[in-house]
Amino acid sequence: MSPNPLTSVSMRAARWSATHPWRAILGWLALVVVAVGLAATIPSHEADDADYRLGESGLADRWIHEAGLASPDSEQVLVTADSGALDQQEAETAAAELARSAGSLDGVTGVSAPQWNPDRTALLISIQLAKDHDDPDPLVAAVADVRDAHPDLDVQQAGDLTLDEAIDERVADDLSSAELISLPITLVLMLLAFGALTAAGLPVLLAATSVIATIGISAPLSYLFPAEPTVTSMIVLIGMAVGVDYSLFYLKREREERAKGRTTRDAVAIAAQTSGHSILVSGGAVIAAMAGLFVMTDVTFNSLATGSIVVVAVAVLGSITVLPALLAKLGRWVDRPRVPFAWRIARRLRERSGAQPGSNRLSRGLLRPVLRHPVVALLLGGAVVAALAVPALGMKTHASNLDTLPGDIAEVQTTKAIAAAFPSEGPVAEVVVRAPASEQENVADQLEELGRTAADTGMFREPTAPVEASEDGRTSVIELAMPFSESSEKVDEALELLRDDLVPDTVDASGADVAVGGWAAESLDFQQKVSDRLPLIIGFVLVLTFLMMVSAFKSVPIAAISTLLNLASVAVAFGLMTVVFQHGVGESLLDFSSPGFVIDWIPLFVLVVLVGLSMDYHVFVVSRIREHVERGLPARLAVQRGVSETAGVITSAAAVMVSVFAIFATLSMLEMKMMGVGLSAAILLDATLVRLVILPAALVLLGERAWWPRRPRRPRGEQVVETDPGFVLAGH
Repeated sequence: MSPNPLTSVSMRAARWSATHPWRAILGWLALVVVAVGLAATIPSHEADDADYRLGESGLADRWIHEAGLASPDSEQVLVTADSGALDQQEAETAAAELARSAGSLDGVTGVSAPQWNPDRTALLISIQLAKDHDDPDPLVAAVADVRDAHPDLDVQQAGDLTLDEAIDERVADDLSSAELISLPITLVLMLLAFGALTAAGLPVLLAATSVIATIGISAPLSYLFPAEPTVTSMIVLIGMAVGVDYSLFYLKREREERAKGRTTRDAVAIAAQTSGHSILVSGGAVIAAMAGLFVMTDVTFNSLATGSIVVVAVAVLGSITVLPALLAKLGRWVDRPRVPFAWRIARRLRERSGAQPGSNRLSRGLLRPVLRHPVVALLLGGAVVAALAVPALGMKTHASNLDTLPGDIAEVQTTKAIAAAFPSEGPVAEVVVRAPASEQENVADQLEELGRTAADTGMFREPTAPVEASEDGRTSVIELAMPFSESSEKVDEALELLRDDLVPDTVDASGADVAVGGWAAESLDFQQKVSDRLPLIIGFVLVLTFLMMVSAFKSVPIAAISTLLNLASVAVAFGLMTVVFQHGVGESLLDFSSPGFVIDWIPLFVLVVLVGLSMDYHVFVVSRIREHVERGLPARLAVQRGVSETAGVITSAAAVMVSVFAIFATLSMLEMKMMGVGLSAAILLDATLVRLVILPAALVLLGERAWWPRRPRRPRGEQVVETDPGFVLAGH
């Protein structure tokens, strides 16, 4: 039997690192230092508005900007009473003072006349900004001066720049909080798993340096794939989870072999042959899953895919190179200094999980009913998965809007107050026509007719603004408002009616090209693109991971089971997100208000992340079962021992992932909550019910057929060498 190529890679990497530990360690440090240098010297190329354009709405937006018809950014200042009734004269005085001070600022092109709401309880001042102006601080200071001069008034500001800045600041605060919390929690979990400070610190240190290196490497890569603002959070999310787990798998196996009396070098050798192989397979599965995001051909998903692939690759590299070097150099000092309380807990967990021969009482107790009654276990486990997944059939998705933002952000509160005092006409569709200048008058007439026809359908309001044309007369725009809320299903119906029927029936100028845009149209186009590409992405991810599992385990049934279990975990995640965020179950516990839908990009992202990360412990369990099958054990006994011996490390690995993702569920941004809830809950169920009940039951029922087309066996005379100064892992 020829050695598995992935096993050979992990063995060669471990052999070189263990025999040249200082080179491996210094090489890793050099990689991190160079990456930090890249981040310091090469600014990341952030995605701009043009990068997010897609479909017909993107075409309309490009035409509007090329014609110089794009509306400049603006800021609104709302004046209300601080308490009691509003002093109207004082409010108008404050508005006049603000108009004078704001009008003299650089970057301010105009200040509108103050506008009263119908019952004269609020006064609104709109301030227009120059197109190239992106610094709201001087205007914020001017508003603050007016607020201080009129303590009886409540003077609040919100707008294009300040709202975006407030959201970015909140995201940064959330991520900083998550990082500060996740590191100590992960370290505590590692202390409970190993009981020694050095052993606990190695996985955390490797994961943290992998994240740091990836952030640096991502800077130059952003010129190929523009960086999306949330990519750093994704790198931290994925990097900490996989980095800790990979080191955990390797270190656990090395300590397990040393506990059996093997030397440090032999223990590292066996860990390289077994856990090292699992890490490469698992890392490849994560990378394959994340690569599916490229199928979307969307700037956000391209950025997320790039960051996740790089951080996983870096974590794998560290796990099979610098980690063996550190273990070889530290030897038994890796178990020092011991933390007394944690050491006792870790020892008990090792004994109960079967890490020591004859001590797997707990895992045997859990597995006994599954192995005795695999059909019942499979049916009951499948029923639980189905019950949790059923709500996903009614999942509704929609783009994020004002209602999905944290309500405690001052600018969000002000924007909602403005919307309540000065109700807008509703979502707006922009009909953009490009035609020869000679057709300008004809196009204007047709767009005016379009406005009247659209209003007659009841799906649009009468246009309140005339048709706007560019200076060269080639581009014309009309805005059509819809009398619905942003999240109403009627909005999509109105847009489809406009695009499919009203525009083609009305606009027929010679040589004219037409596109319907606006924020609502952008949301519709994105949802349609996700709907169109989702089957391709699912097929790409599942087929690629299926082929990788066939290559790794030489078994079609094992690959098929892995694929089905991945789908089950994804279905559970979708079902839980639907129940929590669409139907509002647990709002008070998680401190959010249900928007009545799941944010549109979250399901796709959760799908690829979950398929990738759930393979971590799945590959580890199946690899250990395969080891026992290779030694000639019958299928039932191989499953029992494989699952029992990995129960402790699976528990630790799942605890790390669940804890990291659960932290995101506590953050204020709803997107982060959705990711955290979906991933943490699904991985918890996946690591328990799916992998420890459904998987063993299925493998027992399949028996020898699980390893078709051929049962893996060790060739006669091949054995693991226990003492080998040359670090040769297998011989005859």
